[in-house]
Amino acid sequence: MARVPLPLAGGCQCGACRYEVTASPLTLYVCHCLDCQRQSASGFGMSMPVPRTGFTLTRGAPRQWRRTAASGRTVACAFCGDCGTRLFHAPERNDAIVNLKPGTLDDTSWLRPVGHLWTARAQPWMVIPGDGLAYPSQPESFDARFAAFSARVSV
Repeated sequence: MARVPLPLAGGCQCGACRYEVTASPLTLYVCHCLDCQRQSASGFGMSMPVPRTGFTLTRGAPRQWRRTAASGRTVACAFCGDCGTRLFHAPERNDAIVNLKPGTLDDTSWLRPVGHLWTARAQPWMVIPGDGLAYPSQPESFDARFAAFSARVSV
């Protein structure tokens, strides 16, 4: 079982924006939707929902833009206005969480996603591991991802 090294700290590439997480993450997953591919300039994006009450910006003021996700949901996307690093998303459907982009953490050594979303859109070279959850599109519920993550990590 991995240990979440709270508090977590992270920020953008240039250091203009920094944050701290004092509450345990809820889950960690990979998304293969076309929006995440484009935003990450890669084959996928990662998201780590954390309680908003445990997320604090400690330096800087990220810029935001709003988008409609492939699921039809509206999301506010926060990024550094200086270097462009994507930091987190704030889904309008759930104001209790922030979807942190975990690649921006100072320590990423403990990260291990529990599932993959939008696998129907995954790049043909991407191999989806067989030991996690996999969804061809947006699942109705996050409950299975929350349970898988809490079984894998401790605070």
